[in-house]
Amino acid sequence: MTLEEQRARFLRSLVAADYSPHTIRAYQADVDRLLAFLKEQGKESLDEVSVEELRIFVSRLADGSFASDGQPCSKRSLARKLSTMRSFFRHAADDGIVEADPAATLRTPRLPKRLPAVLSPEEMSKVLRAVPGRGALALRDRAMFELLYSSGLRTRELLELRLCDLDFATGEVRVKGKGRKERVVPFGRPARHALEVYISDGRGELVCKLPDRAREGQDRVFVSRNGRPLSPSDVRRRLLNIMDRSGVATKISPHTLRHSFATHLLEGGADLRSIQEFLGHASLNTTQVYTHVSATHLRESYRRAHPRA
Repeated sequence: MTLEEQRARFLRSLVAADYSPHTIRAYQADVDRLLAFLKEQGKESLDEVSVEELRIFVSRLADGSFASDGQPCSKRSLARKLSTMRSFFRHAADDGIVEADPAATLRTPRLPKRLPAVLSPEEMSKVLRAVPGRGALALRDRAMFELLYSSGLRTRELLELRLCDLDFATGEVRVKGKGRKERVVPFGRPARHALEVYISDGRGELVCKLPDRAREGQDRVFVSRNGRPLSPSDVRRRLLNIMDRSGVATKISPHTLRHSFATHLLEGGADLRSIQEFLGHASLNTTQVYTHVSATHLRESYRRAHPRA
């Protein structure tokens, strides 16, 4: 089987596994970079590839000599590319294209532990109060950021929500997470109120700008000023605008609201296993970073508040 045929089979397997379009594009970019290198080496099939050649590829990514922009890959980016490479060769092994997986022995670079940025509950309240006005866009933004914080959603999970995913009777939202795994997460009273007001008073004003045929099929909860789906960059821009108004100096992204959700739950006494379920983490190890964040916050609170700290 040629390299291109194996690439096509691998990408089809990701679609069949219901990976998100964003994730598939990232995998595709990494695989295309690998195949460009293998073709440069004269390879026509994956069964011709050795672990030594993959090590050369990784070293060239690391020093920038085979990077698309000529810049050395960061450790985090390199770790992701290695993960893609392993998945690609593992898929080829499952297909019987390679007998032994040459990528299995490649070592992932050790990543420095980086604690996520988190807002305090007071800062979070300031941000949510800073959404300006009562127009349709303001109602949307207020509902959007209340829900991000109230339920700890990823930005893409938020943007893929359909009206049928919201259950106001139970105060829960059905979410499709990574790998298209579904979970149900509660949302609080402020988020519920913001959503109800946005859907009843604001969303229709935005959706009515669509042509009739498109309007009938538009069931996304959060839409743009023209009634079309929002992008992650739209959400990021709106949050930066609100941050400027709030007076909160911390540099954040929409994902900071998810980190804050998890940290505040932990500080409020929630157990790690429940937080793992809320966040949709496959492994409890991923969730445990919030124990370090919470401890850091407690130390800072002690230093600020205790007279002899």
